[in-house]
Amino acid sequence: MADMVHMTGIIEWNIAANLASLAQAQGQSGGIALFLPLILIMVIFYFLMILPAQRRQKKVNEMLRSLKNGDKVITNGGIYGTIVGLEDDAVQLRIADQVKIKLSRSAIAGLQAEPAKES
Repeated sequence: MADMVHMTGIIEWNIAANLASLAQAQGQSGGIALFLPLILIMVIFYFLMILPAQRRQKKVNEMLRSLKNGDKVITNGGIYGTIVGLEDDAVQLRIADQVKIKLSRSAIAGLQAEPAKES
């Protein structure tokens, strides 16, 4: 009889341990399921916001590196000019006859669009 009580206690303990491990496994998968929408939002945010911004910045950096004398540019301040001198981190612009200014390369917004030729 004592053996039967001891055996029943062992079986109950095994069942309790199995239920606890099952509950723990369900809790872990529930935790992952909770973070799945957050991970999905982060992936969408990366593809819609971060990746296009990186591509745009790469194009701007390439344009700034490829500047040369004679290029017609627009500054971030809206000044139109022609590059007459280049340094490592600065450019010299001619904005009018006998008027030159020195700007940081990062102040260049872009190249001027070529005027449309009429036929």
